[in-house]
Amino acid sequence: MRKNTVISFIGLLFCLCIQAQGTSTSVNSTVNDVDWARAEKFSSDALEQYIKGKRPYPNWIEGSSYFYYNVKEDNGVSYYLVNAKNGKKRNMIKDNLQFVQQYARITGDTLDARNIQLYGYRFKKNDFNRFYLDKKGKSMVYDMRTGILTQIKAENKKKERPVLKPSYHSSDSLFTMLGCGYDLYIRNNRTGIIHRLTKDGKEDASYTYRCSKDTIESNTKGFWLGHRYVCLIQDMSEVKEISLINSLARQRPTTNTFKMPMPGDAGVRQYRMFWYDADHEQGKMLPIGKYPDQVVTLDYFRSPKALFFTRRSRKGDKIDLCRINVTDGTVTELISEECAPHINLTLSGYRIIEKGKYFIWWSERTGKGNYYLYNNDGRLLNRITHGDNLVAGSIVHIDTLRRNIIFAGYGNEPDTNPYYTFYYKADFDGKKQTLLTPGNGNHELTLSDDQRYAIDTYSRMDLAPVMNVLSIDRPTQYFEVNRMDDSLLRKAGWQPPLLLKLKAADGKTDLYGLMYLPSQLDKNKKYPIISNVYPGPQDDQIPQSFTLDDNGNQSLAELGFIVINVAPRGSSPLRGHDFYNFGYGNLRDYPLADDKSVIEQLAKNYPFIDLNRVGIYGHSGGAFQTVAAILTYPDFYKVAVAASGNHDNNIYIQWWGEAFHGLTEKTDPKTGKTVFSTKIPTNMELAKNLKGHLMLITGDVDKNVPPSSTYRLADALIKANKRFDMFILPGKDHGVMCPYYQNLIRYYFVENLIQPVKQHIDIINHN
Repeated sequence: MRKNTVISFIGLLFCLCIQAQGTSTSVNSTVNDVDWARAEKFSSDALEQYIKGKRPYPNWIEGSSYFYYNVKEDNGVSYYLVNAKNGKKRNMIKDNLQFVQQYARITGDTLDARNIQLYGYRFKKNDFNRFYLDKKGKSMVYDMRTGILTQIKAENKKKERPVLKPSYHSSDSLFTMLGCGYDLYIRNNRTGIIHRLTKDGKEDASYTYRCSKDTIESNTKGFWLGHRYVCLIQDMSEVKEISLINSLARQRPTTNTFKMPMPGDAGVRQYRMFWYDADHEQGKMLPIGKYPDQVVTLDYFRSPKALFFTRRSRKGDKIDLCRINVTDGTVTELISEECAPHINLTLSGYRIIEKGKYFIWWSERTGKGNYYLYNNDGRLLNRITHGDNLVAGSIVHIDTLRRNIIFAGYGNEPDTNPYYTFYYKADFDGKKQTLLTPGNGNHELTLSDDQRYAIDTYSRMDLAPVMNVLSIDRPTQYFEVNRMDDSLLRKAGWQPPLLLKLKAADGKTDLYGLMYLPSQLDKNKKYPIISNVYPGPQDDQIPQSFTLDDNGNQSLAELGFIVINVAPRGSSPLRGHDFYNFGYGNLRDYPLADDKSVIEQLAKNYPFIDLNRVGIYGHSGGAFQTVAAILTYPDFYKVAVAASGNHDNNIYIQWWGEAFHGLTEKTDPKTGKTVFSTKIPTNMELAKNLKGHLMLITGDVDKNVPPSSTYRLADALIKANKRFDMFILPGKDHGVMCPYYQNLIRYYFVENLIQPVKQHIDIINHN
């Protein structure tokens, strides 16, 4: 394909066909040297054939310590039954050829003896010598000892489904809540009399799901607890709207208009909670308010006596756990937490245990996230989880009889990537904590029904999945059950990326990431380097488990690039309070120095990296970082591709900018009301700095990051007389990934880093 092909496509699709100034440099490759077929050969779709069926997906057998899985091996697909108590496994099918012959005689259907595909088979009454299956209208049982498949009488599988009483009826059916318009009505089913309960319902602040003319049962948002009714109203009436145009709609383009609060807006979501006592015919709004513009979340635990909810300040620096006395509607604050500049929005949480007798509460009060035990009065009893470097993650299981929890944890294992998930068991009293999942890698844990055993599968980007089985009571007793065979993958030429550990720009903080190399790397040549970025802070998006060609980075490297993906400071909630909040108040610029420093360090360590040809690309927040990087260091980054970027976080979703950049809170002296404001630096403010090649990409119906951010950046670049490329993907939302998009990125880097062309950057003054 000729060099200008992609630019022609852009011109055809009404996009700005403007290229930035390149940097002349002596290179060892040209566009003609690029092997496009090789890039496709190392794509995830092409590589999947070498491991298809080789990754086991185990399933526990209900009520037992056994599980089964199937896996593709050299002689075909094998089905295994594993006893978790001792790690022993047996082949479920004694002879594949004999099995398919018997199967054909019974069903009249054929199976491939080397690739038997069975679904829906089951075991009965803890008999693990036989399994049952139904196919083609026939019921069969297979004896694993004799290898005999026998037809049996079909079972009557009809089961009575439990009848769930609708939430609009009280449990005893004496009262029914009705909805009409936006308001609530109640019917006393003994008398048939209907009373109106509310009059303040309105559009976007309704007690009902829809505005109905009739008074109907199934149109109310709340629920009954005994003879008390509770309804949480989310008031969006003051939130302003934003509109997108779907140009591909049939027959004519349509407008999609929706509510979207933005940072510093006066009109944001408000919460109210209505409570009604049907016995005494009394209703009221509950006193749940504490913080201006607070966020309220009602817990799923419900009883006729108590409900629980959290309220969080708009700045995200304060959060309370509260209990509602369902009987009388009183509200009690139990736990109050404050954490500046904001609470860890990803990991923070709590669990209600023993019907509200105790609470397990997550807190970052030590600088690292841990769990704490509280009693029902909100009194702290003790810290549960321990470790100077531990960050406690999600709770997998709570055992109230043995009084312990199983939870995910990060950073506690020495000399190990702190992003890897490990699992631990900790006693409620905090006196004992045990590692359940040893092994240097990222772990996934699946518990048996009785929570006495677990399947632990761990892997790394350079280690295919390893499946162990372990005892929760005796975690040192674990057995390796399966190790995924990646030999065909390696024979095909695949190589894992290099696992990186580097220093941040401060020279102290450890950063972790990946480096993808061409499989035919010539260390005597110089290669352009491309950084694939995403700044977080809620997630760094670097894969930790075994993944093929993540984000197309390996196939991109095969075109003649070194591709890296390294998480900067501030990019992850998994490494403690200080790391997570590194970018607070500096939302645009915080990851930039680290990315530049990492590239410079790698160039010193690997002479085949060409520091004169540096590219960068990213999607969403990664696009925001990409543009900020090329405009902040215009002599360092030569080429950038930014897709679906929130380049102006002042017009992005409210919580993102307010939580991660900050919010000013003041009291209006005239009204006494709390006023919030913020001003987040934008990429538009740096537009005049552009020197290199920049391509902007956006979908035109993106509701996550509306294309307005990209359009405003384009406008700023035009006003600065800058040349750049812009591509609109019609009909695409935030998830723009597709072959066309991926090849846009490939072509752009090939045409501007492997064989750059020097052009005017100032389109008005021609220089």
